[in-house]
Amino acid sequence: MIRITGLTKDGQWREDLTIGQLATAGLEWFWADFSEPSEEESALLSSYFHFHPLAIEDCFHLLQRPKLDHYDPLHFLVLHSIDPRTLAIYEVNMFIGKNFLVTYHYQPSEEIQEARAKIAKVPVTKQNWSLFAAYMVIDKLVDQYFPAVQELEEQVLDMEVGGGNDKNQTAIEDIFSIRSRLLRLRKTILPMRELLYRIINTERIDGLDQYVAFYHDIYDHLLKLAEMTDACREMTADLRDSYMSYNSNRMNSIMKTLTVITTIFMPLTFLAGIYGMNFHNMPELNWSWGYFFTARHHVRHRAGHVRLVPAQRLV
Repeated sequence: MIRITGLTKDGQWREDLTIGQLATAGLEWFWADFSEPSEEESALLSSYFHFHPLAIEDCFHLLQRPKLDHYDPLHFLVLHSIDPRTLAIYEVNMFIGKNFLVTYHYQPSEEIQEARAKIAKVPVTKQNWSLFAAYMVIDKLVDQYFPAVQELEEQVLDMEVGGGNDKNQTAIEDIFSIRSRLLRLRKTILPMRELLYRIINTERIDGLDQYVAFYHDIYDHLLKLAEMTDACREMTADLRDSYMSYNSNRMNSIMKTLTVITTIFMPLTFLAGIYGMNFHNMPELNWSWGYFFTARHHVRHRAGHVRLVPAQRLV
């Protein structure tokens, strides 16, 4: 589907234009949005708009890294959109021309729809509509990153280690799951940050000086998102280390208990092993006080004195 919004030379916004009307509508500027395009609609990128073949190829091959390419006088952007619920990443391609903006994406984009609805309410003044509309789209896309990162941040802050084996096992699984999702977000946030850095520092986009502050604001948002992501990764690393330390301490406690039990039963095993043998002529086998002596025997342990339970009668 192709949705076209145009601004006429007399300052009127027109909605739902067709490709055939672009040449006859007397437009000063237009925005063509290719949403879930068919093969015939995708062919218009080449047959009607005559975009560079490399840019068109990038539109067809998903998922490209966020980037900025210059095909004078056209500028091509690859952007990433995130679904805050599933953290799925979608590609949004953008062609910025002097008197038009073309967006191309295979999944429905609420951010682009919001930007299209908002731009029609902007007072008509002499400005670079392509750069302004591109800013609105990028700003809407980046705003969707915050709910995804903040949800993971809340999950990390609510986690704790301790309270039982089952709880700890669930916690460590959640930690690795969160780290995996943070890594997925980081692979989008950092390239988008680099892209915005290139945009605000390039000298090849005419009229950008008027909008540098707007694009710099998006760059600041991406800096904050990157810091939040790194902070969450550090917290998950600390939680993972705490889990390993807790597990190690718990294992040491179990080993201490087993050592005490082993120390108690070693003498008894020794005595039972000797006097349990079926030999008639054994030393002290017929000693009258042997049972009482063995029963009252104490084994000294480094944690204190441990009294033995009465042993079985020696035979």
